[in-house]
Amino acid sequence: MLLKPVSLLDIAVFLLFLTFYLIRHSYLLKTIRCGFQALPFLCKHVLLRGRESKPLITRLTSCSVASLPAQLIKERCLTSTKHQLPFTRRTTLFQDAMIRCIRWAFTNLPSDIGKVFFLKGVSLPFLRFRMLRSGYFLSRRDCPRWVEVNQNGVKGLWIAYDTEVRPDLLVYYVHGGGFAMGSTYFYLEFLMTWVSVLKEYGFKNPVVFALEYTLIPDECYPYQLHETLTGYNYVLSRTDDPNIITISGDSAGALLVLSLLLYLGSKSRTERPAFAALISPWTHLMSDKNRNTASDFLDSDKLNEYGRVYAGSTDPSDPFISPGDCQDAALWTASLPRGGIGFYYGGSEELFGPGIKELSRRLHKVGRVICREDGNVHAWPVAAMFLETKAAKRRKGLNEMSSDIARVILRDE
Repeated sequence: MLLKPVSLLDIAVFLLFLTFYLIRHSYLLKTIRCGFQALPFLCKHVLLRGRESKPLITRLTSCSVASLPAQLIKERCLTSTKHQLPFTRRTTLFQDAMIRCIRWAFTNLPSDIGKVFFLKGVSLPFLRFRMLRSGYFLSRRDCPRWVEVNQNGVKGLWIAYDTEVRPDLLVYYVHGGGFAMGSTYFYLEFLMTWVSVLKEYGFKNPVVFALEYTLIPDECYPYQLHETLTGYNYVLSRTDDPNIITISGDSAGALLVLSLLLYLGSKSRTERPAFAALISPWTHLMSDKNRNTASDFLDSDKLNEYGRVYAGSTDPSDPFISPGDCQDAALWTASLPRGGIGFYYGGSEELFGPGIKELSRRLHKVGRVICREDGNVHAWPVAAMFLETKAAKRRKGLNEMSSDIARVILRDE
C-alpha cells in the first residue's frame, strides 16, 4: 500500500478539516491572532524601512511574514549551488517551503493549538480522503486494517492485514510530538504503509501496535513511561514469543522507548524485544547537544520548554527521563534488545544529531548498533511519506528499517 503523493487538493482538504476543529475547540480566533502577530513586523520592516539602502531581499528576510518567500528566493535562486545548504540542494521548492512553515509553526504556535493538527477528528477523515483519492478501500485485500484498542489502561491502534490472525512480527510503535502533540491517527498512513512494506520483506502477517499515550501538560513523568510499559505488557500478552517483537518510535516517542528499555534492564526483565528501530530519537532531554541547525524544523528553546514540563519535579538528567545521560554500561548491556538497536536520523542536518551520535558510540561498546544517516531533517522517514513525490524516496526509511528487522527476526526461524 502506498497512497498518492500529497497534492494541493490534499492540503486544502486537510485545512478544511483543521478549520472545523479549530472552531469546534474555540481556537480559531487564537490561531488567527498567531498568524497576524507578524503583521506589525511587516509594516515596520517593509514600509518604514522601505527607503534604506539595504537590498530589498535583505530587508524582506528580516521580516517575519515576508521571510518565507524572501528566504526561498535568496537561498534557492540567488545563492550559488556550492554555498547552498545541503538540504536545500536536495529538496524541491515545495519540500523546502513546507519545512520552513513547520519550523515557524513549531516555534510560534502554542501547543494547545498545535495538538489540534494531530487530532483523530482531523487526521482520520484526511486519511480516508487520501485513501479514496488513491483508490484504496478497507474492503480491498491489499489494504491493511486497523482496530482501536482500549482496555486495561491501554489505548492504541492494532494495524494488520488480518487483525484476527496471530502475527509473525509485532512492531510496538510510540509516536513523537515533543510529548505535547501527536496521535496514533496522525501516523496511521505511515504505519499502514510500513505494514505493507514489512510483508514484502517476508513476513506473513506483520502487525503494528501504536500506543496512544497522555500528553503534557495533562500528565508528566513518570506517567507516560508507565503507559509505555503497560502498552509493552499488552503487546506481550498478544504473543507468547518476545523474539518476534520490535519496538519503535520517533522523536519523543523514541525517548520513551529508550526509557522503557532501561526500565526493563533495571528490573532484569527477560522479555526484552528482539530489536529496536528508532527514528530521530530525542536522546538527551535538555542538553546543549540539542543545537539548532539551519535546515531542521525543530527549535531547541521550544524543546527545552516541553522537556521541563515533561520532567516535572524530577531531575531532567535522570537516565529514565533522559536516556542519553545514562553512563552505566552494565545497565545498557542488560537493556539492549538481543538483536541490537537501529538509529535512523538526519545526521549533521538534524538538531538531535550530536546526541544520537554520542549515544550510538557508547552503545557500540556493549551491543549491536546500526546507524543510518539520511542527510535530511528530523524524522524524515515519517515526513517523507507526505513530502516526497517518488515512491522510492517515500519508502526509503521504511525499507531500511524493514530490512534490518527482517535480518534479526527471520534469521532465527
